[in-house]
Amino acid sequence: MWMTPKRCKMEIEESRGFRPEWTQRFLVVEPPEGEGALCLVCGHLVVPICERDVRRHYEAEHQYYERYVEGERAALVERLRQGDLPEIPPLTPEERAARAGLGLARLLALKGRGWAEGGFVYQCMEVMLKDVLPDHVSVIGGIDLSPEITQQRVLKINENLRSQLFNRAKDFRAYSLALDDQAFVAYENYLLVFVRGVDQDLEVQEELLTIVNLTHHFSVGALMAAILEALQTAGLSLQRMVGLTTTHTLRMIGENSGLVSYMREKAVSPNCWNVIHYSGFLHLELLSSYDVDVNQVINTVSEWIVLIKTRGVRRPEFQALLTESESEHGERVNGRCLNNWLRKGKTLKLIFSLRKEIEAFLVSVGATTVHFTDKQWLCDFGFLVDVMDHLRELSELLRVNKVFAAAAFDHICTFEAKLNLLHRHIEEKNLTHFAALREVADELKQHLKEDDKVLAADRYQGVICRLQKEFERHFKDLKFIKKDLELFANPFNFKPEYAPISVRVELTKLQANTNLWNEYRNKDLGQFYAGLPAESYPIIKGVACKVASLFDSSEICEKAFSYLTRNQHTLSQPLTDEHLHALFRIATTEIEPHWDALVRGRNEPNP
Repeated sequence: MWMTPKRCKMEIEESRGFRPEWTQRFLVVEPPEGEGALCLVCGHLVVPICERDVRRHYEAEHQYYERYVEGERAALVERLRQGDLPEIPPLTPEERAARAGLGLARLLALKGRGWAEGGFVYQCMEVMLKDVLPDHVSVIGGIDLSPEITQQRVLKINENLRSQLFNRAKDFRAYSLALDDQAFVAYENYLLVFVRGVDQDLEVQEELLTIVNLTHHFSVGALMAAILEALQTAGLSLQRMVGLTTTHTLRMIGENSGLVSYMREKAVSPNCWNVIHYSGFLHLELLSSYDVDVNQVINTVSEWIVLIKTRGVRRPEFQALLTESESEHGERVNGRCLNNWLRKGKTLKLIFSLRKEIEAFLVSVGATTVHFTDKQWLCDFGFLVDVMDHLRELSELLRVNKVFAAAAFDHICTFEAKLNLLHRHIEEKNLTHFAALREVADELKQHLKEDDKVLAADRYQGVICRLQKEFERHFKDLKFIKKDLELFANPFNFKPEYAPISVRVELTKLQANTNLWNEYRNKDLGQFYAGLPAESYPIIKGVACKVASLFDSSEICEKAFSYLTRNQHTLSQPLTDEHLHALFRIATTEIEPHWDALVRGRNEPNP
């Protein structure tokens, strides 16, 4: 448990209170009276006082002053103290054109458009201005949207976002990594490495750390070296790593040769925490569907979809299906993307509802319909639809972020209890929670003799048992820190006698504090723990930082995967790994680029 690790206390400073280093960093001073941080530029008093609030005010209102480098900021502070505000010169026409070009380059990257489409955008703007604002057509004359310049701008934006991430990573008290090796671009496989870190104010940051070309880093050792290099570049030591979230491939979780084993060995030292690993969050549908799909239903259904997309696009009954297919992976039929899309419960449910129409279509085009006369295959289809629909519900819950790992663990435990219920129902041949299988069984009973066996209960009991074992294996580390998660989620109801001796005094003192109890009731967990005094509750605060740094959802990975599947055509064009990295970062980040720093860069000329 984290309440009794080798290093039980985290080096966390008091998060509430003015810190002297903020003066040069954020241009604020401690006010003469009262609490807070007084902005030297605009005179605004930032309250409550924590680094997150001070930084947000500075980045939102005074980003221009970032152009003053470290050696110049002391003189800048003195000028501001004397009321001498440096005049902010307006943007020149060239700088406005550069700003517009950067914004358009970012938009093209977000929408997955090719570099060459900048010229088309320019033509659209030119036509619009000629008709609407003919006197301003010359404004766009300085905006260069050529493919080469657009590529340079995208790389610049990526470097700016990367620099901001690294600056924030310096303040991470704990962090976790998510490793997703399911990204296939053209014929190459990539590993997407995401980082989730928390600072002393319990502010959570989830970002893409790096991508690794698995074609060039085939061995686990080479892959490990690439990840360690990325961590070192970001200033993240293994001593602060708390958790690993991965896919369930052998490359990741192989018992002796998997990447997780290597990472854990590397992180074993007296100064490191126990690294928690769980591999079920990412691509939950892939984790489970291979165990549930006992009759290769997905492969058969994917062949149907390919036929429909090539020979049945005009049929009105398939329009909803085709529209959803194109929204997921575009107009091109990519086998891997198609299979992953079909493994989602909602998709399979829609196809199941169209099975009569699909059978009629297959007959009309002369394709085989043997599966529609196979009793066992139809039952397997219905069972797969039902189980994947239950998994879809869990997947949607795990896609909600900013709820912390304690809530995600509750969803996992609830689903495991649900699997026990489903197992008993199958044993009793009770199909209450198997709507599709019940529908198939009712149809088959109408055409078969009474003594014919319709439902193979033993077959499906075995499938659910395998699913239960998979969940137990992939989430066992979360059960290892179950008490830590319970303490984090509900510290005032956690019985001190169940806690380790080292934390009982802190817990008893916390539960006796009426003011903290009121804060706990009126604030969300993140705000409550952010305001918890670290010097009074070092162990509880340390547990909170570690729990908050665990990935609580698959949202950022889903965002990257969705971007990849929607833009397969664009990403399949010749791209360097550097450009691909930039596109994925822009598509997944929540950080806003520092446009002023990009436009008025001191060391690099504007593109």
